[in-house]
Amino acid sequence: MVARLVIAAPSSGAGKTTVATGLMAAFAGRGLAVSPHKVGPDYIDPGYHALATGRPGRNLDAYMCGTGLIAPLFEHGARGCDLAVVEGVMGLYDGAADQGELASTAQVSKLLKAPVVLVVDASSQSRSVAALVHGFASWDPEVRIGGVILNKVATDRHEHLLREALGESGVPVLGVLRRAPAVATPSRHLGLVPVAERQAAALAAVAAQAEQVRAGCDLEALLSLARSAPELHCEPWVAEVGERLHAGGSGVPTLPPTPSGGTPIAPAERMPTPVVAVAGGAAFTFSYAEHTELLRAAGAEVVTFDPLRDEALPEGTSGLVIGGGFPEMYGEQLSANEPLRKAVAALAASGAPVAAECAGLLYLARSLDGTPMCGVLDADARMSERLTLGYRDAVAVSDSVLAPAGARMRGHEFHRTVIEPGAGAAAAWGLRQPERRVEGFVQGGVHASYVHTHWAGSPEAAARFVEHCR
Repeated sequence: MVARLVIAAPSSGAGKTTVATGLMAAFAGRGLAVSPHKVGPDYIDPGYHALATGRPGRNLDAYMCGTGLIAPLFEHGARGCDLAVVEGVMGLYDGAADQGELASTAQVSKLLKAPVVLVVDASSQSRSVAALVHGFASWDPEVRIGGVILNKVATDRHEHLLREALGESGVPVLGVLRRAPAVATPSRHLGLVPVAERQAAALAAVAAQAEQVRAGCDLEALLSLARSAPELHCEPWVAEVGERLHAGGSGVPTLPPTPSGGTPIAPAERMPTPVVAVAGGAAFTFSYAEHTELLRAAGAEVVTFDPLRDEALPEGTSGLVIGGGFPEMYGEQLSANEPLRKAVAALAASGAPVAAECAGLLYLARSLDGTPMCGVLDADARMSERLTLGYRDAVAVSDSVLAPAGARMRGHEFHRTVIEPGAGAAAAWGLRQPERRVEGFVQGGVHASYVHTHWAGSPEAAARFVEHCR
């Protein structure tokens, strides 16, 4: 059993990331193996969690992966750890729009049977804090709020008033944090600046967060609360890809005999190992750890490269994955790396599988804010004032390297750019909400779209992609 805590708040901006990351680092500093998790589709916070713990930050998204996978994915990520800290998303009870509690921090806490610590921004209140905490603690009897951490407390007198008010609430105060500029993390148009863009500063910020938490929180009480969580009684998620089998522990999968009309493959026959290049570096920081695990489970060799620095794709590349990130912040450098842009265009022209999401879509475009990109797609992208944000229920419009036409997947959009046209002659997805539209491009082996997907919820996407690479 893994001890566990969910760090939540009444709303965004209360300090969840600071507290969660500080707790992770403080407990890791005591020698505990700490497993970091984040509710929802966030890519940036897990980078700070990884710095704090030395382990991959993992997401728990009940919309994209389904409620039935939350506990197994948690057990997979937390295997062998002493403690897991799960940072919530938005307000405790906020989830997918028009979907009730789906994908909310509250729902995830119930699926994990985990106690919740409520982080409250106390900067503009005193006695009212008790009414706020009481309301959150009593709203859903299945959500167990085991304590509160008061953030942005101004003075000793302010702390006294807050503690006095909460004394009658039945919810213990497990920490009081003063305002501390050193723990702040800079933000821009899509949230916090990723770790990969400010490694040294991020390390310093995480260290400051750990020190603030050590000084202001009752770590023993928090650990005791985490250890009060009951067993989950579920098997950990395993990176499996449909009907594929592993032969002889080699890590190279084989296929079972096909139905009548196909060519059977002997179970012992070894399949070739395709090289899948995955974009990384400061411009492409958005990825889920499970994607790489699923690609490897499907038999691929995964090699990371940096489009800002590497002038060639990894040797033997037969497939390319370009996830999300911030190419708009690095447009000039990406464009200046002309040898790599030409290599990407040549790979795409050869028909090789290319899966591009959001930032990857922009990189494959003809231009981004007037700066030349790879030119794989006859489309141009630019920055926009409008934020596009939300979950998406998607149906594959065209057969592609990720999905057959008609397949349904759930995803998420999060960007401040537009691409014109918004869809190719063969579109990638038909979206059902918030409005019906088609978007993205399927062109040869290219699947490019604004929609981020989580392959743990659709492992057949990884299997199909690697099979096309093979």
